[in-house]
Amino acid sequence: MAQTLPPPSTDLLATFGAIDIYLFDQLLRGRFDRRRRVLDAGCGDGRNLTYLLQRGFTCFGIDRDPAAIEHVRALAAAAPVELPPENFRTGEIDKLPWAGASMDAVVCSAVLHFATDLAHFDRMVDEMWRVLASSGMLFARLASNIGLEHLVGPAGRRVRLPDGSDRFVVDETILIECTRRLGGRLLDPIKTTNVQNQRCMTTWCLEKTGVAIP
Repeated sequence: MAQTLPPPSTDLLATFGAIDIYLFDQLLRGRFDRRRRVLDAGCGDGRNLTYLLQRGFTCFGIDRDPAAIEHVRALAAAAPVELPPENFRTGEIDKLPWAGASMDAVVCSAVLHFATDLAHFDRMVDEMWRVLASSGMLFARLASNIGLEHLVGPAGRRVRLPDGSDRFVVDETILIECTRRLGGRLLDPIKTTNVQNQRCMTTWCLEKTGVAIP
């Protein structure tokens, strides 16, 4: 009798969870092959940590929601490699509790657009950059005005998007200048997905190289 296999969606969800598909792309391209210490900044319920925890990565997470952190701690407790609960903290991204150069990669998916203003955005990015080791990778997905300039106006501020949400939005100039200031290198061109003119989400992926510019 032929073996009945689960539907592909069931199998993929069991393996990867509800992972950000753009982060999945980074996994496929080998960006995490040698980056084993990973911080999820704004981890929520851990959707982007499921696969990494199952594969024995040394994971860390921070979120302002205590219930979300308890959920991630439960996920980590079921992982094959034991991780201390203290790896997952309640807190803010602009005040990370980890030492400088302690992470190989930082994931920040759909979080930076909750910045209150440009100064808050910069503080969050600077903190994530601080904890990255040399050759570490910052992967971020965030709202932008790229492709929506005619609807929402200039970037670098909070705006009301056509989908009704209020978000801090960036543009290419802000991300390129921030990359230069940090002393980073873009690993991919800046990519933006326009969701039927309701919102635009931009992927920003860079490597820690060189020296920051004051």
